[in-house]
Amino acid sequence: MAKVEFIFDFASPNAYFAHKVIPEIEARTGAKFAYTPALLGGIFKLTNNKAPMIAFAGIRNKMDYEQREIARFIKRHNLKNFQFNPNFPVNTLAIMRGAVAAEAAGMLAPYADAMFHYMWEGQRKMDDPDVIRASLSEAGLDADRLLEASQSAEIKQKLFNNTESAVERGAFGIPTFFVNGEIFFGKDRLRDVEEEIARAG
Repeated sequence: MAKVEFIFDFASPNAYFAHKVIPEIEARTGAKFAYTPALLGGIFKLTNNKAPMIAFAGIRNKMDYEQREIARFIKRHNLKNFQFNPNFPVNTLAIMRGAVAAEAAGMLAPYADAMFHYMWEGQRKMDDPDVIRASLSEAGLDADRLLEASQSAEIKQKLFNNTESAVERGAFGIPTFFVNGEIFFGKDRLRDVEEEIARAG
């Protein structure tokens, strides 16, 4: 079975879209996506990349087209719960450290579900410590345990290492996927990811 990895940060709406579609691909292929938390801001810094709203701001029609593609993707996959977060851009450092802590505690899957939900469906300000704590508790997660663990030097270093490793392997943004080491970037490459999984057997 192919080894499939999903590099993600809750800051990216496209990572949310990928997260919602991944279960469909897993069901069709039998593959299991391994989620790897990485800091989008760190990837941008290491690669001299910029967010699309900045990079494409001066290009006539470009952002209008990007919005059209997003609308098509939402319609294709029936993602009607998506709501753009009015607090965007949100500094996700705290909840990304929380993702690493959740992974270490064996609860990354429910943690990722919750954080993507509150960021891109609940429209919450997920860089506010009180909002983070309330959201974790509401999702049935151990807020005290995760928040304390996320402040440890080990967890902070692991997030840094994940981010650096993703860049060293070719990542320049999020969402990034690796299928047996082959890199794919963006939610619009999920069809290619699925084809590569099938090819790998």
